[in-house]
Amino acid sequence: MKPADNVRQFTVTPDDSGIRLDRWFKRNLPQIGFATVSRWARTGQIRVDGKRAKPDDRLTTGQVLRVPPGGEDPRRGPRKKRELTAEEIEQAREMVIAETDSALVFNKPPGLATQGGSKTHRHVDGMLDAFAPGEDDIRPRLVHRLDKDTSGVLLVAKTPGSASSYSRRFAGRSAKKMYWALVVGVPDVREGTIEAPLAKQPGSGGEKMWVDEENGQPAKTRYRVVEHAAKRASWIELQPLTGRTHQLRVHLAAIGHPILGDGKYGGQDAFLTGSVSRKMHLHARRLIITEPDGGKLDVTAPLPEHFAATMEQLGFDQTASDAAPEKGPPPASRAEKKQKAKAHAKQLRKGRRGERRTRTVGAAGKPGSAKGPGKKGSTPKGGGRRGR
Repeated sequence: MKPADNVRQFTVTPDDSGIRLDRWFKRNLPQIGFATVSRWARTGQIRVDGKRAKPDDRLTTGQVLRVPPGGEDPRRGPRKKRELTAEEIEQAREMVIAETDSALVFNKPPGLATQGGSKTHRHVDGMLDAFAPGEDDIRPRLVHRLDKDTSGVLLVAKTPGSASSYSRRFAGRSAKKMYWALVVGVPDVREGTIEAPLAKQPGSGGEKMWVDEENGQPAKTRYRVVEHAAKRASWIELQPLTGRTHQLRVHLAAIGHPILGDGKYGGQDAFLTGSVSRKMHLHARRLIITEPDGGKLDVTAPLPEHFAATMEQLGFDQTASDAAPEKGPPPASRAEKKQKAKAHAKQLRKGRRGERRTRTVGAAGKPGSAKGPGKKGSTPKGGGRRGR
Protein backbone atom coordinates (compact mmCIF):
# COMPACT_ATOMS: atom_id res chain seq x y z
CA MET A 1 0.00 0.00 0.00
CA LYS A 2 1.37 3.41 -0.98
CA PRO A 3 1.73 6.04 1.78
CA ALA A 4 -0.66 8.30 -0.10
CA ASP A 5 -3.35 5.68 0.35
CA ASN A 6 -3.26 6.30 4.11
CA VAL A 7 -4.03 10.02 3.87
CA ARG A 8 -6.80 10.93 6.30
CA GLN A 9 -9.61 13.41 5.85
CA PHE A 10 -11.61 15.10 8.61
CA THR A 11 -14.55 17.49 8.40
CA VAL A 12 -14.55 20.38 10.89
CA THR A 13 -17.53 20.10 13.23
CA PRO A 14 -19.43 23.03 14.82
CA ASP A 15 -17.66 22.26 18.13
CA ASP A 16 -14.30 22.97 16.48
CA SER A 17 -15.35 26.06 14.56
CA GLY A 18 -13.13 29.05 15.25
CA ILE A 19 -10.17 27.21 16.77
CA ARG A 20 -6.63 27.26 15.39
CA LEU A 21 -5.33 24.39 13.30
CA ASP A 22 -2.73 23.42 15.90
CA ARG A 23 -5.42 23.41 18.59
CA TRP A 24 -7.55 21.16 16.40
CA PHE A 25 -4.74 18.58 16.40
CA LYS A 26 -4.28 18.85 20.17
CA ARG A 27 -8.00 18.31 20.62
CA ASN A 28 -8.67 15.60 18.04
CA LEU A 29 -5.30 13.92 17.35
CA PRO A 30 -3.31 14.51 20.56
CA GLN A 31 -0.85 11.75 19.64
CA ILE A 32 0.54 14.06 16.92
CA GLY A 33 2.81 16.71 18.42
CA PHE A 34 3.10 20.40 17.56
CA ALA A 35 6.52 19.96 15.90
CA THR A 36 5.06 17.43 13.48
CA VAL A 37 2.06 19.65 12.71
CA SER A 38 4.40 22.59 12.02
CA ARG A 39 6.59 20.50 9.71
CA TRP A 40 3.59 19.18 7.80
CA ALA A 41 2.22 22.71 7.40
CA ARG A 42 5.60 24.06 6.28
CA THR A 43 5.99 21.35 3.62
CA GLY A 44 2.39 21.64 2.42
CA GLN A 45 1.28 18.18 3.57
CA ILE A 46 -1.62 19.56 5.60
CA ARG A 47 -4.38 20.99 3.46
CA VAL A 48 -7.62 22.76 4.36
CA ASP A 49 -10.17 22.57 1.55
CA GLY A 50 -7.27 21.70 -0.77
CA LYS A 51 -5.18 24.75 0.18
CA ARG A 52 -1.98 25.00 2.22
CA ALA A 53 -2.53 25.96 5.86
CA LYS A 54 -0.51 27.36 8.75
CA PRO A 55 -0.72 26.20 12.40
CA ASP A 56 -2.35 29.47 13.49
CA ASP A 57 -5.05 29.44 10.77
CA ARG A 58 -8.56 29.29 12.20
CA LEU A 59 -11.01 26.67 11.05
CA THR A 60 -14.72 26.93 10.25
CA THR A 61 -17.50 24.36 10.25
CA GLY A 62 -17.59 22.13 7.16
CA GLN A 63 -13.97 22.63 6.08
CA VAL A 64 -12.13 19.43 5.11
CA LEU A 65 -8.67 18.73 6.55
CA ARG A 66 -6.19 16.56 4.68
CA VAL A 67 -3.82 14.93 7.18
CA PRO A 68 -0.85 12.83 5.99
CA PRO A 69 -0.25 9.33 7.36
CA GLY A 70 1.87 8.62 10.44
CA GLY A 71 3.24 11.21 12.81
CA GLU A 72 1.99 9.51 15.97
CA ASP A 73 4.19 9.72 19.03
CA PRO A 74 3.65 6.63 21.24
CA ARG A 75 4.39 8.77 24.29
CA ARG A 76 1.45 11.03 23.46
CA GLY A 77 -2.21 10.23 23.23
CA PRO A 78 -5.61 10.75 24.81
CA ARG A 79 -5.69 11.23 28.55
CA LYS A 80 -6.53 8.00 30.33
CA LYS A 81 -9.61 8.22 32.48
CA ARG A 82 -9.06 7.69 36.17
CA GLU A 83 -11.12 5.20 38.11
CA LEU A 84 -13.21 7.16 40.58
CA THR A 85 -14.43 5.89 43.90
CA ALA A 86 -18.16 5.73 44.62
CA GLU A 87 -17.64 8.60 47.10
CA GLU A 88 -15.99 10.81 44.46
CA ILE A 89 -18.75 10.12 41.93
CA GLU A 90 -21.41 10.95 44.51
CA GLN A 91 -19.64 14.17 45.53
CA ALA A 92 -19.25 15.24 41.90
CA ARG A 93 -22.95 14.77 41.19
CA GLU A 94 -24.03 16.47 44.42
CA MET A 95 -22.10 19.61 43.43
CA VAL A 96 -24.25 20.14 40.31
CA ILE A 97 -26.77 22.96 40.81
CA ALA A 98 -27.70 23.56 37.15
CA GLU A 99 -27.33 21.84 33.80
CA THR A 100 -27.93 22.88 30.19
CA ASP A 101 -27.12 21.29 26.83
CA SER A 102 -23.76 23.09 26.93
CA ALA A 103 -22.74 23.20 30.59
CA LEU A 104 -22.72 21.79 34.06
CA VAL A 105 -22.68 24.33 36.90
CA PHE A 106 -21.18 23.29 40.23
CA ASN A 107 -21.41 24.82 43.67
CA LYS A 108 -17.81 24.16 44.67
CA PRO A 109 -17.35 23.65 48.41
CA PRO A 110 -14.54 25.44 50.26
CA GLY A 111 -11.41 23.37 50.71
CA LEU A 112 -11.69 21.53 47.38
CA ALA A 113 -9.15 22.57 44.74
CA THR A 114 -10.31 23.26 41.19
CA GLN A 115 -7.25 21.57 39.66
CA GLY A 116 -4.48 19.30 40.86
CA GLY A 117 -0.91 20.16 41.80
CA SER A 118 2.21 18.56 43.20
CA LYS A 119 0.55 17.90 46.55
CA THR A 120 -3.10 18.08 45.50
CA HIS A 121 -4.69 14.82 44.45
CA ARG A 122 -8.37 15.50 45.16
CA HIS A 123 -9.83 18.23 42.95
CA VAL A 124 -12.81 19.12 40.75
CA ASP A 125 -10.97 18.46 37.49
CA GLY A 126 -10.19 14.94 38.63
CA MET A 127 -13.88 14.26 39.30
CA LEU A 128 -15.11 15.22 35.82
CA ASP A 129 -14.75 11.64 34.60
CA ALA A 130 -17.90 10.97 36.64
CA PHE A 131 -19.81 12.64 33.78
CA ALA A 132 -18.07 10.66 31.02
CA PRO A 133 -17.96 7.05 32.23
CA GLY A 134 -17.45 5.46 28.78
CA GLU A 135 -14.15 5.46 26.90
CA ASP A 136 -15.72 7.34 23.98
CA ASP A 137 -17.70 9.82 26.09
CA ILE A 138 -16.70 13.46 25.81
CA ARG A 139 -15.18 14.63 29.06
CA PRO A 140 -16.44 17.98 30.43
CA ARG A 141 -13.87 20.76 30.62
CA LEU A 142 -13.13 23.54 33.10
CA VAL A 143 -13.42 27.03 31.62
CA HIS A 144 -12.49 29.12 34.68
CA ARG A 145 -11.11 28.63 38.19
CA LEU A 146 -11.84 29.28 41.85
CA ASP A 147 -9.28 29.30 44.65
CA LYS A 148 -9.24 26.22 46.84
CA ASP A 149 -10.82 28.00 49.81
CA THR A 150 -13.31 30.01 47.72
CA SER A 151 -16.74 28.44 47.35
CA GLY A 152 -19.50 28.93 44.82
CA VAL A 153 -20.39 28.91 41.13
CA LEU A 154 -18.00 26.98 38.90
CA LEU A 155 -18.87 26.52 35.22
CA VAL A 156 -17.85 23.37 33.35
CA ALA A 157 -18.39 23.01 29.58
CA LYS A 158 -19.79 19.75 28.22
CA THR A 159 -18.10 19.87 24.81
CA PRO A 160 -14.95 21.38 23.28
CA GLY A 161 -17.08 23.80 21.26
CA SER A 162 -18.99 25.10 24.26
CA ALA A 163 -15.70 25.35 26.18
CA SER A 164 -14.34 27.66 23.46
CA SER A 165 -17.53 29.74 23.51
CA TYR A 166 -17.56 30.16 27.30
CA SER A 167 -13.81 30.87 27.38
CA ARG A 168 -14.33 33.73 24.92
CA ARG A 169 -17.04 35.15 27.18
CA PHE A 170 -14.73 35.11 30.18
CA ALA A 171 -11.78 36.49 28.20
CA GLY A 172 -13.95 39.24 26.73
CA ARG A 173 -15.31 40.21 30.17
CA SER A 174 -18.91 39.75 29.03
CA ALA A 175 -19.52 37.13 31.73
CA LYS A 176 -20.84 38.78 34.90
CA LYS A 177 -19.45 37.29 38.10
CA MET A 178 -20.75 38.43 41.50
CA TYR A 179 -19.10 37.44 44.78
CA TRP A 180 -20.04 37.82 48.41
CA ALA A 181 -17.40 38.43 51.05
CA LEU A 182 -17.42 39.10 54.77
CA VAL A 183 -14.57 41.40 55.74
CA VAL A 184 -13.07 42.84 58.88
CA GLY A 185 -14.18 46.39 59.67
CA VAL A 186 -16.20 48.83 57.56
CA PRO A 187 -14.80 50.65 54.50
CA ASP A 188 -15.10 54.46 54.73
CA VAL A 189 -16.31 54.57 51.11
CA ARG A 190 -19.35 52.29 51.00
CA GLU A 191 -19.45 51.83 47.22
CA GLY A 192 -16.74 52.22 44.60
CA THR A 193 -14.00 50.66 42.49
CA ILE A 194 -10.61 49.41 43.60
CA GLU A 195 -7.93 49.86 40.95
CA ALA A 196 -4.58 48.41 41.96
CA PRO A 197 -2.17 46.56 39.59
CA LEU A 198 -1.13 43.10 40.78
CA ALA A 199 2.00 41.00 40.36
CA LYS A 200 3.57 37.94 41.93
CA GLN A 201 5.20 38.82 45.22
CA PRO A 202 8.98 38.26 45.16
CA GLY A 203 10.19 35.57 47.50
CA SER A 204 6.83 33.79 47.63
CA GLY A 205 7.60 31.36 44.83
CA GLY A 206 4.66 32.71 42.86
CA GLU A 207 2.24 31.56 45.55
CA LYS A 208 1.29 35.05 46.63
CA MET A 209 0.27 38.27 44.86
CA TRP A 210 0.75 41.88 45.88
CA VAL A 211 0.02 45.41 44.68
CA ASP A 212 2.82 46.49 42.34
CA GLU A 213 2.26 49.98 40.93
CA GLU A 214 5.27 49.79 38.60
CA ASN A 215 5.27 46.27 37.17
CA GLY A 216 1.83 44.86 38.02
CA GLN A 217 -0.93 44.00 35.58
CA PRO A 218 -4.04 46.21 35.68
CA ALA A 219 -6.68 44.92 38.09
CA LYS A 220 -10.07 46.43 38.84
CA THR A 221 -12.79 45.40 41.31
CA ARG A 222 -16.19 47.00 41.84
CA TYR A 223 -17.59 46.69 45.37
CA ARG A 224 -20.56 47.68 47.51
CA VAL A 225 -21.07 47.40 51.25
CA VAL A 226 -24.45 45.71 51.67
CA GLU A 227 -24.63 45.72 55.48
CA HIS A 228 -22.29 46.02 58.43
CA ALA A 229 -22.30 44.87 62.04
CA ALA A 230 -21.27 48.01 63.94
CA LYS A 231 -17.57 48.46 63.12
CA ARG A 232 -16.76 44.80 63.57
CA ALA A 233 -17.42 43.37 60.11
CA SER A 234 -19.04 44.12 56.75
CA TRP A 235 -20.85 42.12 54.12
CA ILE A 236 -19.58 43.19 50.71
CA GLU A 237 -20.82 42.48 47.20
CA LEU A 238 -17.96 42.23 44.68
CA GLN A 239 -17.70 42.21 40.90
CA PRO A 240 -14.23 41.59 39.44
CA LEU A 241 -13.80 43.58 36.23
CA THR A 242 -10.49 41.83 35.51
CA GLY A 243 -9.44 38.29 36.34
CA ARG A 244 -6.09 38.37 38.13
CA THR A 245 -4.95 35.66 40.51
CA HIS A 246 -6.28 36.24 44.06
CA GLN A 247 -7.56 39.64 42.90
CA LEU A 248 -10.46 40.06 45.32
CA ARG A 249 -8.42 38.88 48.28
CA VAL A 250 -5.48 41.20 47.58
CA HIS A 251 -7.66 44.21 46.78
CA LEU A 252 -9.68 43.95 49.98
CA ALA A 253 -6.56 43.47 52.09
CA ALA A 254 -4.98 46.46 50.32
CA ILE A 255 -7.76 48.81 51.47
CA GLY A 256 -7.38 47.55 55.04
CA HIS A 257 -10.36 45.20 55.16
CA PRO A 258 -9.17 41.61 54.64
CA ILE A 259 -11.66 38.83 54.05
CA LEU A 260 -12.62 36.94 57.20
CA GLY A 261 -10.49 33.83 57.47
CA ASP A 262 -7.96 34.88 54.80
CA GLY A 263 -4.80 34.60 56.86
CA LYS A 264 -2.66 34.49 53.72
CA TYR A 265 -3.34 38.12 52.91
CA GLY A 266 -4.77 39.47 56.15
CA GLY A 267 -2.59 37.73 58.74
CA GLN A 268 -4.04 37.64 62.26
CA ASP A 269 -6.17 40.70 61.47
CA ALA A 270 -8.34 38.48 59.24
CA PHE A 271 -9.84 36.62 62.20
CA LEU A 272 -12.52 37.72 64.65
CA THR A 273 -12.69 36.67 68.26
CA GLY A 274 -15.54 34.54 69.52
CA SER A 275 -17.23 31.71 67.69
CA VAL A 276 -16.91 33.12 64.13
CA SER A 277 -15.53 30.44 61.77
CA ARG A 278 -11.87 30.71 60.83
CA LYS A 279 -12.59 29.48 57.29
CA MET A 280 -12.38 31.99 54.46
CA HIS A 281 -15.61 33.87 53.75
CA LEU A 282 -15.46 34.41 49.98
CA HIS A 283 -18.22 32.96 47.82
CA ALA A 284 -18.83 33.10 44.06
CA ARG A 285 -22.51 33.87 44.50
CA ARG A 286 -23.84 34.35 40.99
CA LEU A 287 -22.79 33.95 37.34
CA ILE A 288 -24.56 35.42 34.31
CA ILE A 289 -23.16 34.33 30.95
CA THR A 290 -24.36 33.96 27.35
CA GLU A 291 -24.58 30.36 26.19
CA PRO A 292 -23.32 29.12 22.79
CA ASP A 293 -26.88 29.08 21.44
CA GLY A 294 -27.41 32.71 22.43
CA GLY A 295 -29.50 32.05 25.54
CA LYS A 296 -28.68 33.41 29.00
CA LEU A 297 -27.40 31.23 31.82
CA ASP A 298 -28.03 32.83 35.22
CA VAL A 299 -27.09 30.71 38.24
CA THR A 300 -26.96 31.48 41.96
CA ALA A 301 -25.07 29.24 44.40
CA PRO A 302 -26.28 28.72 48.00
CA LEU A 303 -23.85 29.66 50.75
CA PRO A 304 -21.67 27.03 52.44
CA GLU A 305 -22.59 26.21 56.01
CA HIS A 306 -19.88 28.26 57.75
CA PHE A 307 -20.63 31.37 55.67
CA ALA A 308 -24.38 31.17 56.28
CA ALA A 309 -23.78 30.68 60.01
CA THR A 310 -21.59 33.78 60.22
CA MET A 311 -24.16 35.82 58.26
CA GLU A 312 -26.82 34.82 60.78
CA GLN A 313 -24.53 35.48 63.72
CA LEU A 314 -23.79 39.00 62.48
CA GLY A 315 -27.46 39.68 61.72
CA PHE A 316 -27.18 40.01 57.93
CA ASP A 317 -30.23 39.44 55.70
CA GLN A 318 -29.35 37.57 52.49
CA THR A 319 -32.16 39.20 50.49
CA ALA A 320 -30.51 42.63 50.85
CA SER A 321 -28.00 41.92 48.06
CA ASP A 322 -28.35 42.33 44.31
CA ALA A 323 -26.86 38.84 44.01
CA ALA A 324 -29.80 37.22 45.79
CA PRO A 325 -31.73 34.67 43.69
CA GLU A 326 -34.22 36.28 41.35
CA LYS A 327 -37.80 35.19 41.99
CA GLY A 328 -39.90 37.46 39.85
CA PRO A 329 -38.93 41.15 39.74
CA PRO A 330 -35.64 42.06 41.46
CA PRO A 331 -36.03 43.47 44.98
CA ALA A 332 -36.38 47.24 45.20
CA SER A 333 -33.45 49.25 46.49
CA ARG A 334 -33.70 51.10 49.81
CA ALA A 335 -34.16 54.40 47.94
CA GLU A 336 -36.95 52.91 45.83
CA LYS A 337 -38.64 51.50 48.91
CA LYS A 338 -38.44 54.89 50.64
CA GLN A 339 -39.88 56.67 47.59
CA LYS A 340 -42.67 54.13 47.31
CA ALA A 341 -43.53 54.59 50.99
CA LYS A 342 -43.66 58.37 50.55
CA ALA A 343 -45.97 58.05 47.52
CA HIS A 344 -48.24 55.67 49.44
CA ALA A 345 -48.43 58.07 52.43
CA LYS A 346 -49.19 61.00 50.11
CA GLN A 347 -52.02 59.06 48.44
CA LEU A 348 -53.39 58.07 51.84
CA ARG A 349 -53.42 61.71 53.02
CA LYS A 350 -55.27 62.80 49.87
CA GLY A 351 -57.94 60.19 50.49
CA ARG A 352 -58.34 61.28 54.08
CA ARG A 353 -58.69 64.96 53.12
CA GLY A 354 -61.53 63.99 50.78
CA GLU A 355 -63.08 61.96 53.57
CA ARG A 356 -62.97 64.99 55.92
CA ARG A 357 -64.67 67.23 53.35
CA THR A 358 -67.48 64.69 52.90
CA ARG A 359 -68.04 64.46 56.63
CA THR A 360 -68.05 68.27 57.08
CA VAL A 361 -70.41 69.21 54.23
CA GLY A 362 -72.78 66.25 54.57
CA ALA A 363 -75.29 64.98 52.08
CA ALA A 364 -77.46 68.17 52.12
CA GLY A 365 -74.57 70.61 51.83
CA LYS A 366 -74.96 71.71 55.46
CA PRO A 367 -72.67 71.18 58.40
CA GLY A 368 -72.84 67.61 59.49
CA SER A 369 -71.58 64.20 58.42
CA ALA A 370 -72.55 61.53 55.98
CA LYS A 371 -74.13 59.71 58.88
CA GLY A 372 -76.66 62.45 59.52
CA PRO A 373 -77.10 66.25 59.69
CA GLY A 374 -76.13 68.31 62.65
CA LYS A 375 -73.14 66.11 63.63
CA LYS A 376 -69.72 67.58 63.20
CA GLY A 377 -67.29 65.40 61.29
CA SER A 378 -64.14 64.47 63.14
CA THR A 379 -60.70 64.36 61.64
CA PRO A 380 -59.65 60.71 61.08
CA LYS A 381 -56.85 59.47 63.26
CA GLY A 382 -53.58 60.21 61.59
CA GLY A 383 -55.07 62.99 59.44
CA GLY A 384 -53.98 66.59 59.10
CA ARG A 385 -50.25 67.23 59.09
CA ARG A 386 -49.39 64.29 61.28
CA GLY A 387 -46.94 61.98 59.61
CA ARG A 388 -45.94 64.49 56.94
